[in-house]
Amino acid sequence: MPTPTEPARLRVGAAKSDITPSDLSGLHPMGRPFERVHDPIHLRALVADDGAAEIALISLDLVEAGDMTDVRRRIEDELGIPSDHIVITATHTHSAPRIGDVSPGALAHAGSKESLEYTETIYEAMLDALRSARAARRPATIGVGTGIADVNVNREVFADGRWILGFDQDGPSDKAVRVVRFDGLDGRPIAILVNYAVHPTVVLGTGELSADLAGVACRHVEEYFDDEAVCLWTPGTIGDQAPRIDLGLPFGAAPDDRQAARAYRAMEAQGLMIGAEAVRVAEGISRTSPAARIRAGQLTIELPCKPGENVMETMRQQDTETVPLRLSLLRFGDVALAGVSGEVVTEIGERLRAASPLAHTLLVSIANDRIGYIADDARFDRPVHSVRGCPVVRGHAESAIVDGILALLEASNP
Repeated sequence: MPTPTEPARLRVGAAKSDITPSDLSGLHPMGRPFERVHDPIHLRALVADDGAAEIALISLDLVEAGDMTDVRRRIEDELGIPSDHIVITATHTHSAPRIGDVSPGALAHAGSKESLEYTETIYEAMLDALRSARAARRPATIGVGTGIADVNVNREVFADGRWILGFDQDGPSDKAVRVVRFDGLDGRPIAILVNYAVHPTVVLGTGELSADLAGVACRHVEEYFDDEAVCLWTPGTIGDQAPRIDLGLPFGAAPDDRQAARAYRAMEAQGLMIGAEAVRVAEGISRTSPAARIRAGQLTIELPCKPGENVMETMRQQDTETVPLRLSLLRFGDVALAGVSGEVVTEIGERLRAASPLAHTLLVSIANDRIGYIADDARFDRPVHSVRGCPVVRGHAESAIVDGILALLEASNP
């Protein structure tokens, strides 16, 4: 194993598998049941090591992944990857199932009997994908870059005397497309990681299973690189961000064929914009390094819990005094994936990046759990959606996230 004074030698492998359910019954946690499959959904996995430490990252085309503690322990038992070196996230497409248990105090869609059975299928798929990714590991380099895509927009709007979900052109919105490229020594990409802040809700309401715009973006990246690379989507500060164009109907309303067709054209167009920008950024990354030392860690903080207000009927919340905030870190040299177990709003991401000592800090929402929205402290002056759906009492989550991630970064230093 390398010592702290010796250069790390990065190895990376990636894998992708189809997780489209064969039976859609009981699997849609939001709105009307799934009637058919529009496009397949996938699991994408990355395994990396530097000779001393090994990490795993899994991205799922699902609306949410609940408490992933049990499966991370199972991965450790069966594959030997430490559970605190594993991050599992969901793209947050609203036209796909959820998996996992709901943590005490979390505001999440309650899992059906069918979704819990589907969860076990996905856990098996995770293990298989990680085995494949590990078997495919080879010497690699890492590079990072940032672009811009104007696909997202702030969705918290004051109209008719109340706060609603809408379109706020002037509201805070992080439009950065952050890209991490892992190449083999031949210069060909093994994996492309994309981090962007938007709710994949373009086709919510069509009654069809879909990976939405995140799936389109990943498909474009993978096709561009001749399907030799795996594209992993990680959700950024999505808590207050909507796509610019969606189905455009009231929640629960069924579209006609023309409306659905327009929504899918919007899904393809917006996903292509993000995917094409990710490709442009990836192609422009000229400096890559084989010497990125890997570090990882996790931290769980019990925060005072508050009940949700005016949330969807399908949301469930156990009456508890505290709710677990799960923080995670996957670090490759000066590149950090900072995971938070909820849908984080824009301002918290901005504060974290400003405070981080590293050149590249990517906030990943819905990492290893989804407890609800995570609103910044100032937002509590307005009864907006991200506050009504936040399970944490004001004054606790924002500092816990920033201070907790900084502590994990400090602990990861040689």
